[in-house]
Amino acid sequence: MSTTPLSDHLAGPLTAGTHTVEIDGLVQRYHVHGTGPVCIAHSGGPGIDWEYLRMPELERHLTVVYPEPIGSGASGRLPSHPHGYTRDRYSRYLDALLEHLGVFGVHLLGHSHGGFVAQYHALHRPERLAGVILYDSLPVTGPEHAAETVRQVEAFADRYAGHPGLPEVLAAFQAIPTASDDASYTAVARGLFPAYFADYWGREAEFAPLRAAVRATHISGLDEDLSPILIDDRAGLGGLTVPALVLVGRHDFICGVRWAAELHELIPGSELLILEDSGHFGHIEEPDAFAQAVTRFVTSTRRPAV
Repeated sequence: MSTTPLSDHLAGPLTAGTHTVEIDGLVQRYHVHGTGPVCIAHSGGPGIDWEYLRMPELERHLTVVYPEPIGSGASGRLPSHPHGYTRDRYSRYLDALLEHLGVFGVHLLGHSHGGFVAQYHALHRPERLAGVILYDSLPVTGPEHAAETVRQVEAFADRYAGHPGLPEVLAAFQAIPTASDDASYTAVARGLFPAYFADYWGREAEFAPLRAAVRATHISGLDEDLSPILIDDRAGLGGLTVPALVLVGRHDFICGVRWAAELHELIPGSELLILEDSGHFGHIEEPDAFAQAVTRFVTSTRRPAV
C-alpha cells in the first residue's frame, strides 16, 4: 500500500499530537500521546470515535498511537461506505500506518471490535509486532455470541429492575438492528452506555460526560458484496506467534469473561487478566490496574525497535 505523509514534514510521525497520512488515496488520521515503548491502540465499534479509548495513565509509561480507523472520525471513507470495512482492510491500513511510523517491535492493543482486528493482524501480519493485547475481545461472532449477549442483557435488566434509567438502555438494545445512519448509531451507543460499566449509575457523575461525548459513524457490518462479515478465529488462534495478553472486565456484558477465557485457552502461552471491578471499559473504571497490567506486559515482552 502506498503512503504519503500529509502533516509530518517538520515533525516526525511519532511526535506528540495529531497527524494524517494518505494511504491508497484515503486520509488516515492518528494521534500520538505519551512517552516510552510504542503501543498502537485500535478502537472498537466499528465506527465509535477513538476518544473513548484515550488512556492517560498508560501514556505515562508508553507512547500510545491512536488511529482513527478508516470510516470513522476524521479519517477517510471507502467508496463503498458504509460497507466493505473488513478486518483484512483494517489490518492492511494498520500495516501501512506502521510502515509510515517506521517502527518494528511495537505492541498492538485492540479493544472490542478492535480486538478482532488486532488478533487478525497478529495472525496474518505479525512481522512488526512484539505482542498483542486483546482487550475485551472474543474469538467468534454469530448466533452463539448473540445468544450470550441477550443472556447478559437480561441479567443486567434483572440487576437494575426498577431503575429509572433501565428502559432507555433496553430501548437502545432493541434499536441496534434499525440504526442506519450516524445519528441513530450515536443514539444507540449513548443509550447502551450504562450497560457497558460495572456500576455506571453508582458513578454517574463521573461517567455521564463520557456518555454525552460519544460519537459514532454507522458502519454496516457488510462487505462490499453486501454479505455479513462474520468472525470465527477459533481454528487459527493456536498458531499465534506473538505474545498475547487477554484483558477483560468481570462485568463486561458483550465481550465478557467467557470469551476471554476461550481466547486464553486457544492462544498458546497467553496471559489472562480479569479486572474485577470493570465492565467493558477497564481503562476508565480501573485505570491504574489497567495501565499497570498493560505496561508490565509490554515491558516484559519488549524487543528492540528498528
